[in-house]
Amino acid sequence: MKKYSLFILTAAMCCRMSGIAQPKTGSDKAGYVIPFELTAFNNISVSAVLNGRDTVHIMFHTAENSVTLTQDADVKLKTMHFNGKVDNVKSWGSQDNSSRFSEHNVLRIGGMEWPDITVWEDKNSGKTLDGKFGPNLFENKVVEIDFDKKIITVSDSLPDKIKNYEKLKLTFQKGDMYVAGSCVISTNTYSNKFLVHSGYSGALLLDDDFVNSNKLSDQLKTIGEKDLKDSYGNIVKTKKTILPEFRLGSVALMDVPAGFFEGAIGRQKMSIIGMDILKRFNIIFDAQREYIYLKPNSLKDLGYANI
Repeated sequence: MKKYSLFILTAAMCCRMSGIAQPKTGSDKAGYVIPFELTAFNNISVSAVLNGRDTVHIMFHTAENSVTLTQDADVKLKTMHFNGKVDNVKSWGSQDNSSRFSEHNVLRIGGMEWPDITVWEDKNSGKTLDGKFGPNLFENKVVEIDFDKKIITVSDSLPDKIKNYEKLKLTFQKGDMYVAGSCVISTNTYSNKFLVHSGYSGALLLDDDFVNSNKLSDQLKTIGEKDLKDSYGNIVKTKKTILPEFRLGSVALMDVPAGFFEGAIGRQKMSIIGMDILKRFNIIFDAQREYIYLKPNSLKDLGYANI
């Protein structure tokens, strides 16, 4: 059971292809409603119960394919502890990590229960949170994230209100979801595909090939540097800049913080839309992950976080 961790940006992104049992839900014609908190660190925090006793606060992470808990969370758990089972993990900052895991756990989130879940151990997750989980728990279900009401709704079909949302094509690859976006600098528009990544608390992260092929580092002024940690504490440095305009569908966002790895060719292989942009839209993913539906919400014109 080899485990692969793609990378985590401040708030963790990992990709572990572990089997996820279908949840026990009963009738869900009206959908299941899961309350969440948008933390001060731009994380979607959901309350979950592990093995019927342990309450944990875990991040809904759209680029995650497993359930993870941190080492700190493990210390306070009563019903589950990571034992001697260990697997190798490749992370963003290192090719040589190890991660413990615990099999055959019961996870409950709202009215949904997964009776046989493997939980992996990470060093880091979103700040103040115990771990994370991904949308693969809701396979073949419509998933709606409403930042105005602070609820996630999981249902069988698209809601009637979908007509008020803008429909954009998703590219679904190995459990990850990508959407097209455009960076606008002066009179030039540069389009690219972006990973939909609610585990990244920032706004945009631009991949090496995109930055270098379009000479973006020559056009964008660097305003600082930032350290980003992966799930195992490895640190990489990014250049910070301000993108004059970013377009997602018909919506234009101005003066958007963006990061890139100048001189680190090949390290950053995909561009990312993080939570400081995603939270400005109420979002619906269709059941097949073919389309994302967006509607600007009350956070659209909020200032960008310095995190």
